[in-house]
Amino acid sequence: MMRLLLALAVLLAVSAPARATLVVDVNQGNIQPLPIAIPDFIGDPAGANIAKVVRADLERSGLFRPLDPKSFIEQIKNINTTPAFANWRVINAQGLVTGQASMQSDGRLGVDFRLWDIYGESQMLGKRYFTEPGNWRRIAHIVSDEIYERLTGEKGYFDTRIVFIAETGPAKLRRKKLAVMDEDGYNPSYLTRGDYLVLTPRFNPTAQMIAYMSYIQGKPRVYLFDLESGRQEMLGNFPNMTFSPRFSPDGNKVVMTLENGGNSDIHVMDLRTRSSQRLTTDPAIDTSPSFSPDGRQIAFESDRGGSQQVYVMNADGTNQHRISFGGGKNGTPVWSPRGDLIAFTKQSGGAFHVGVMHPDGSGERMITNGWEDEGPTWAPNGRVLMFTRTLQGGRGSQIWSVDVTGRNERKVLSDASDPAWSPLIQ
Repeated sequence: MMRLLLALAVLLAVSAPARATLVVDVNQGNIQPLPIAIPDFIGDPAGANIAKVVRADLERSGLFRPLDPKSFIEQIKNINTTPAFANWRVINAQGLVTGQASMQSDGRLGVDFRLWDIYGESQMLGKRYFTEPGNWRRIAHIVSDEIYERLTGEKGYFDTRIVFIAETGPAKLRRKKLAVMDEDGYNPSYLTRGDYLVLTPRFNPTAQMIAYMSYIQGKPRVYLFDLESGRQEMLGNFPNMTFSPRFSPDGNKVVMTLENGGNSDIHVMDLRTRSSQRLTTDPAIDTSPSFSPDGRQIAFESDRGGSQQVYVMNADGTNQHRISFGGGKNGTPVWSPRGDLIAFTKQSGGAFHVGVMHPDGSGERMITNGWEDEGPTWAPNGRVLMFTRTLQGGRGSQIWSVDVTGRNERKVLSDASDPAWSPLIQ
């Protein structure tokens, strides 16, 4: 289901003349969204839908402000013609995206787009794609990623998927299904039927595979789900509970928690040999492991110091040390793909918040302020987080996103929890 259906054709233009200066600085503390005009793509009716998704993607990032199409003076009729830049300056547009969709003789959908610098009066980017007509939404996300990267210098994150737990039924009898959706909440599909409890799904960063905990036959075990084949398999035949799995950056290992005699420790399994190694031996509860992006370290949570806190160790289990000292209880650490931050859940004052800190524990700051926010997951570019927000009074769970600065909170989906971001789809 994740198989690549997209064919990239020719690169039309990738660089702007020296006078083009249009750029979005994502490192500013208080970003003013860039005004950008995105008319409906001309040609096939699919073009209007593609432009609509691109507008929504860029607006949702908080870095761009798509202008109301009703304000446009010029009507785009030919994307190969240089636009009348003065007409776009009048409405305060700084960037302009023009595009065209057309059906090919072989039945494929062709999509062309151009990115223009209005004040630099130059083309910054132009590309063409071909795909199956039903794949138009993915084309739109790829176009959004191209625009985002060209204007910010950062990789986009729109052409990604989210694995999560879909929830239905009354609060005390919730059915939980393993599910996957596009980054914007569209195209959800269910991987399990809800006959048994599933929790903590995680994407493999290099393969179309998910690791998760399931209560199949009433026993909590870690399972692998192959998205290409739909095949499920239990990861190891351990006699006791296994949970909180997460893949290594190269996708060849799974680090997880094994419970034995009331003691929970972190183990790592090589998926090629199925051999496992115990990494922690403390009598406390050690769980929620997460590899650093270089694979050299693992963050985890432990109550060995008397309360739930975040620790870091080398990937072989050596040099275990606490890094969270900002008060409250701290857990579910997740290393940023950039390696510069660890996101975590803080419990303090009867509430849960998502925060970030540096790998040495410095620079701790909270980036959400809900009643119960927990379980963060990073976008592949390390700029955005998703998390679970439980409404006060237990009125259901929702998936939300937030910028790493704490700006731009957005609800993604209701009746859902435990999100985990995929890498960029290849």
